[in-house]
Amino acid sequence: MEVERSDRSARILIVDDERLNRELLEAMLGADGFVLETSVDGEDALGAIARHPPDLILLDLVMPGMDGYQVVAALKADPGTRHIPIIIVTGLDESAPRLRGLSAGAEDFLTKPIDRAELRVRVRNLLRLKAHADYQHRFRQLLETEVGSRTAELVESERLYRSTFDAAPVGIVHVGLDGRWLRINQRMCDLLGYPREELETLEVQTTVEAQDAEVVVADLSALSAGTLERQVIDEKRYRRRDGSELWGRVNVSVHRDAAGHAVHFILVVEDITERRTLEAQLRQANRVDAIGQLAAGVAHDFNNLLSVVVSYSEMLAEDLAPGDPMREDLEEIRTAGWRAVELTRQLLAFSRQQVLQPIIVDLSTIVGGMEKMLSRVLGEDVILTTSCPTSLASALLDPGQIEQVLMNLVVNARDAMPLGGALSIEAAEVELDAAFTSDHPEMRPGPHVMLSVADTGSGMDEATQARMFEPFFTTKEVGRGTGLGLATVIGIIRQSGGAIVVTSELGKGTRFKMYFPVVAGTAVPEIPLLRPHRRTFGGHETILLVEDEAAVRTLARTILRRYGYQVLEAQSGGDALLLCEQHPSPIHLLLTDVVMPRMSGRQLAERLLQVRPDMKVLYMSGHMDDAVVRHGVLDSTISFVHKPITPEALIRKVRRTLV
Repeated sequence: MEVERSDRSARILIVDDERLNRELLEAMLGADGFVLETSVDGEDALGAIARHPPDLILLDLVMPGMDGYQVVAALKADPGTRHIPIIIVTGLDESAPRLRGLSAGAEDFLTKPIDRAELRVRVRNLLRLKAHADYQHRFRQLLETEVGSRTAELVESERLYRSTFDAAPVGIVHVGLDGRWLRINQRMCDLLGYPREELETLEVQTTVEAQDAEVVVADLSALSAGTLERQVIDEKRYRRRDGSELWGRVNVSVHRDAAGHAVHFILVVEDITERRTLEAQLRQANRVDAIGQLAAGVAHDFNNLLSVVVSYSEMLAEDLAPGDPMREDLEEIRTAGWRAVELTRQLLAFSRQQVLQPIIVDLSTIVGGMEKMLSRVLGEDVILTTSCPTSLASALLDPGQIEQVLMNLVVNARDAMPLGGALSIEAAEVELDAAFTSDHPEMRPGPHVMLSVADTGSGMDEATQARMFEPFFTTKEVGRGTGLGLATVIGIIRQSGGAIVVTSELGKGTRFKMYFPVVAGTAVPEIPLLRPHRRTFGGHETILLVEDEAAVRTLARTILRRYGYQVLEAQSGGDALLLCEQHPSPIHLLLTDVVMPRMSGRQLAERLLQVRPDMKVLYMSGHMDDAVVRHGVLDSTISFVHKPITPEALIRKVRRTLV
């Protein structure tokens, strides 16, 4: 992301009592040319600010002595420093500290761990807004300066005013008492996309001000009557020449003659379109996070229930003869259970809280392996073409999740081409430059692998494109879609460290381009899927099973004993420790749930391995990525099976862990 030239010399003060935090923020911003200074506590920061006020402050909340709240309050109470924008940077992830910090006067709030791209965008925008505010303050001072009686002073003041008016970085409009625009500066012309002569016509002015016109007229009437001396319209919309919207923060003042009569109005318009866009994105992210939290709350119990439904129906069906009529009923139960499993996975995917198992892969191999299946999904009316080089740079991805992304996009493309058409899938190596990534802050310049899916279908209008990644948003009729397809796609891509760019036009189709950073290393070769009889994975070893949910514990015990294993079971970490002490023979494997009351699975394993160092450990959980990470389990060297557990998945994982 490029930093504007006017921002490069800005001074930023980093206030944090932790040296590593200060150094991390310096590293994130150091390449952008800012002048970076640091303070170790609140008192030191106030002294530094008094000596040389910075342009922006990054402030920690929890510090010894004077905390961040007190620093904000002190700065905002001082007229000499209240204009300095403050971004609170803290590890406190609750709403109360956020509201308290913002209420004290801070302009923005970031929660650790900090995303570098987000930090740079927030800093740049606040510096930009501060520059605009400083200019408006100087401009108002100039307008309010009393003009002396001497002719030379009058001429110089007029020249300076005209120069300032035409070169101002904000839009300025003089509006007559009848609402007509009398004079427009060049910045306002640029913002709206019209030449000055067109903006001076009443017809164009009516078109431009079509939004919220009645509110503006009422405000201007109150100003001219003297009811208001100054009015700020925070969010006024204008319509540009190309049809897009400009969001402006409008400062309105009235110019009066010597007798105090209103002559015309002065509108100073600051472009806040980018900030509005970021706010909309933040609101959308908050909505997704809220749904993700809901998924997190129910997924564990839901996966436990699904483990019972899917596994028992599968084992019962396996015990019946091929022609038994009960097999068909059990298969329906099993199918319904797996549909529920898939829905849970989609909820976790779009909320980016699923457990990924990334490996170094070649996207060409994934596309090639799915080509026949995708052709069957599309049907005979849609022509599928693929373009993938034989040697493609590697990326760190979960192959199963990328397959799900492709399947979701292909199904959507098929539905967008009910009368047939063409779909192309392409994989290629691309180099993203700074110009491209400046428009996509989630990306970094450098080599990437691009995966493209393009169709010739009905396409999407702007309103649909604005909402296409929202969970549960769908344009399909009732019963034909859950609205989770594209939400799942973007969740998987973002959790995989990638980004997505969509181009679409009504009647001309849609193209999804996904970008993933290139990684060093050789792609892991695809292992043919062998499906020997499950008895191959049976054994005679002793397994200590620890699970607080009785139904899941009974299910796991049934599966393990079904395949020959000796099972010791406990419902808590404490029971497992006692059982382990009393059991004289070897225990070959600890199979434990991750999230349990009082003692987590990781804590239990660490204690048991001290007395039984040869024992292997296999974790299982229905919680998502963040819960597993918090309990110290998610690691490429650790064996893990995700709920809902099924007989085949469990015994395969047990066997692989034991050998």
